[in-house]
Amino acid sequence: MTQTKATADLADRRRLLEKKARYEAIVDAAEQMFFSQGFEHTTMDDIARRAQLSRALLYVYFRDKAAIMRAIMLRAAQMLLSRFKKALEQGQDGVAQIEGIGRAYYLFSQQLPDYFDVLTNVSTFPEPEIADELQHEMLSCRHDINQTMVAALLNGLEDGTLSRDKIVDPLQTAFYLQGALHGVIMQTRRACCEPGSFADADALVRYTIKSLTTSIQA
Repeated sequence: MTQTKATADLADRRRLLEKKARYEAIVDAAEQMFFSQGFEHTTMDDIARRAQLSRALLYVYFRDKAAIMRAIMLRAAQMLLSRFKKALEQGQDGVAQIEGIGRAYYLFSQQLPDYFDVLTNVSTFPEPEIADELQHEMLSCRHDINQTMVAALLNGLEDGTLSRDKIVDPLQTAFYLQGALHGVIMQTRRACCEPGSFADADALVRYTIKSLTTSIQA
C-alpha cells in the first residue's frame, strides 16, 4: 500500500468516525428534548441548538424529527435486545432463560423508563412513506428480540423444562408472554394515580413472571 493510499484510507476512516459521532450527538440531543418536554413540543431548531449544529446540517442526517424518534426507538430496541441475549446466555436451562428474559424486561422498564415508553409507542408511531434504513434496522431488531425468546423456548423444549403440550408454536408463545407481562407492567405504572390499584407493584410483576413461566413448564 502506497503512502498516498494509506493517507486516503485514514482520512476516510476519520470522516466515518466524525459522521457517526455527529449522528449520535444528534440522537443524544433529541433524547434530552423529547424526554424532557415531549415530542410534540420539540422542533428541529431545538434539536439543532442542543446538538450545537446548524439546522441545515441537521437535515443532512435526518429528514424530520420523526426520523430522529425512530433512531431513538432503534437505540431502545437494541438495548432491550442486549438484555435479552444476556438473560439467554446466563440461564442454565430453558425455563430459567425465559424467566430471566421476563425479569430483564421488567428491569428495563424500571431502569430505563423513557426507552420503555418509546418502545411501547413503536406500533402506533407513523412510519415513513418510503421505507428507509432506520425502519429496516428496527424491523430486524424486533425480529431478533422475538427470536431470542423463541430460542429460550426451544431450549426448554429440548431440555425438558418446558412443556410440548403447552407450547405448540414457540413464536406464538413468545408474543403471548410479551403481551401478558407488558400489560401488567403498564398497570403498575398507572397504579400511583388510580385508586384501588394493587399496592405492591414489584410483587405483582414478579408474581406475573413466575405464573407465566409456570404456565408453560413441563
